[in-house]
Amino acid sequence: MTFTDAWLLAQTSANAPTRTALDYIRAGGPVGYVLILISFVALGLIIAQSITLRRARLIPGESVERLGSLLRAGDMQGAIALCREPGSESFLTRLVGSALLRCARSPFGTLELRSAVEEAGQREVDRLYRSVDSIGILAAISPMLGLLGTVFGMIGAFSTIGELEGAARSQQLSTFMSIALVTTAEGLIVAIPCTVAFAIFRRRIDTLAVEAASVIESLVSPLESSPAAADQRPAAKPTGPARSTPAAREVRAG
Repeated sequence: MTFTDAWLLAQTSANAPTRTALDYIRAGGPVGYVLILISFVALGLIIAQSITLRRARLIPGESVERLGSLLRAGDMQGAIALCREPGSESFLTRLVGSALLRCARSPFGTLELRSAVEEAGQREVDRLYRSVDSIGILAAISPMLGLLGTVFGMIGAFSTIGELEGAARSQQLSTFMSIALVTTAEGLIVAIPCTVAFAIFRRRIDTLAVEAASVIESLVSPLESSPAAADQRPAAKPTGPARSTPAAREVRAG
């Protein structure tokens, strides 16, 4: 290539019309529009989880203080009422309230508090994991949709090569190749941030679960040895009339 050819090529590239983001979206075809819609959904989910998965939302300091004062006093019913108050719902109150309610209804009382807390904690952590699963699903299906657009574009390109000739073939071939490449790029653009966000949120859930376990440990420890809590255990009901033994009959006869 001579200097003149290189100069002419540079001039042609400079004079070529620039493509906007809207042009690239249109070049992706129907699959591209679906990926754009998924990108907005993913952005909304990421923002929502960024707001929700914070320590101040999952383990509110005010709830910790109020629960601590009630449980140190052995007021299990008051703690349950606090956990069920409208507007006080959080990861901490749902977990502690569920565990205390189970103990209040059990004939063993606070003896099974540890197991109740562990089971309630597992349920609440699973609930947090499920809340971010939708981001993981979008991260998984976006590259597949991009690949689907690539396949459609390649099918159209090969059909064009076999059916058309001349300038019409070149134009159609360019259109279908744009669909193939643009949808692939759009799928990756959506999938990469979703994958990163999904991993970050899962890690944050694990960290917050460890912090919540430490807080709950300090809350329930006084309750396990509190006499007031032990008094709240329901009394055992008699299973039937007392049997009349021979010795008892002799005493009554005497």
